[in-house]
Amino acid sequence: MSIVFLVDENPNVASAGLGGVVGAHRTTIVELAVKSRLPVIYTNSLYVDAGGLMTYGVSTADLDRSAATCVDRILKGAKPADLPVEQPMKFEFVINLKTAKQIGVTIPPNVLARADKVIR
Repeated sequence: MSIVFLVDENPNVASAGLGGVVGAHRTTIVELAVKSRLPVIYTNSLYVDAGGLMTYGVSTADLDRSAATCVDRILKGAKPADLPVEQPMKFEFVINLKTAKQIGVTIPPNVLARADKVIR
């Protein structure tokens, strides 16, 4: 479902699990959501850094470190099939208060207290 369709349908809130090719257009997606005053929770903090409202998802920095460890093991001779399957261990909750104010959303103090990062 595209964000344009969501805006046309006039929802109260949206969740956006966007990545891959769509991720290259995150600034446009965020701008459209903010312009439409649509509160969106994203799955990647890059969207919040680009002006999105909030994110709850896997820490990309933690995933990058884990991937680098796997690559290091393979380059040192480990067989990829012998490496253990690892689940993400670290998640992050980021809130952009500037965007919240811009779209007219109040974030309760108890929710702010749970955030790993708050952009003011």
